Amino acid sequence: MINEKLRAINAKFYPKYIVQNPKWIVLGVNNVCNLHCKMCDVGTQNLETNFAQNLVGSHPLNMPLDLIKRLIDQTSEYYPNAKLGYAFTEPLVYPHLKESLLYANEKGLDTTITTNALNLRRKADDILEGKVKELYISLDGLQDTHNYIRGNSKSFQKALEGIEYISQFENSPEISIYCVITEWNYKELVEFVDFFANKPIKHIGFMHQNFITKDVAEGHNAVYGQLYSATHSNIEETDFSVFDMHILHQQIQKIKAKEYSFKPSFSPDINDIEKLMTYYYKPEVKLGKTCNDVFTNLMVKTDGTVIPSHGRCYNSTMGNLYENTLPEIWNSKHYGDFRKALVNAGGLLPACNRCCSAF
Repeated sequence: MINEKLRAINAKFYPKYIVQNPKWIVLGVNNVCNLHCKMCDVGTQNLETNFAQNLVGSHPLNMPLDLIKRLIDQTSEYYPNAKLGYAFTEPLVYPHLKESLLYANEKGLDTTITTNALNLRRKADDILEGKVKELYISLDGLQDTHNYIRGNSKSFQKALEGIEYISQFENSPEISIYCVITEWNYKELVEFVDFFANKPIKHIGFMHQNFITKDVAEGHNAVYGQLYSATHSNIEETDFSVFDMHILHQQIQKIKAKEYSFKPSFSPDINDIEKLMTYYYKPEVKLGKTCNDVFTNLMVKTDGTVIPSHGRCYNSTMGNLYENTLPEIWNSKHYGDFRKALVNAGGLLPACNRCCSAF
């Protein structure tokens, strides 16, 4: 608690040099995904956006084993309490998954995996052997809805099979499920939570869609485009006008009123219809306060390039592991300048307004 207060003070008054260590080293271990999500730039092949470039724009296709071992060595040496988050683009198709997990475990580091779980059953034994601490599984509705959104008629069934298999072991990682609220699933959120009520999971988290409209990107770039260029993102096949906000609000309130063995969460946590409408229909209006992730995270791509926070951030290079150490990058001039720009702007730049890190 004291350390977090110090981090907040540090971030507010001297953002150009962060004394505290990062909490998360986010890994972009590969540039390929085996599903085609309708609310994702990668799934819709909208590849010119920052989000898509952060996820699939670097080369090589897979992070080389020597690079991820270098990263693990440096994390162990400099930031032994940081978690390694295998997050992008789909870790369960990364060819060096098992070997790198074993190596990280050997070095005493905690690992987590964010996955669509399509290959969970097939990779479960590697995950168990690698002693992964937590699994964050993306599911976007009940079977028919999820499979439609993900573009695969078996994706929900395969994810469920993997969850049921891996959870039977004593050393199974804790499992959390994250669901993006979309026009295709917002009427069945209660049913979704009820379905998992007796499943072996720790948490269900609902996320309002993260997106940037063309107008917001243009307004942002008029001021910040030279240093931190923004692009529209994750809006190619979505249509927020079809939302019935009253139904969405009812779904949220019903879930909050019910008791489960786990406590569902919403990000951001919006409790009235007016704010829901502002979130989706007025993205130029800031609802969050500040980005905390730039003071706790960094992300490494397959080519060693480091960007701020995670895959939703700006495609702006903070350093490269082939040329710099993690501590050099964590407090590089580039990262310090970016943090300072955020603080000077009141915590968020215009294109940050509907990012998950803004809340």
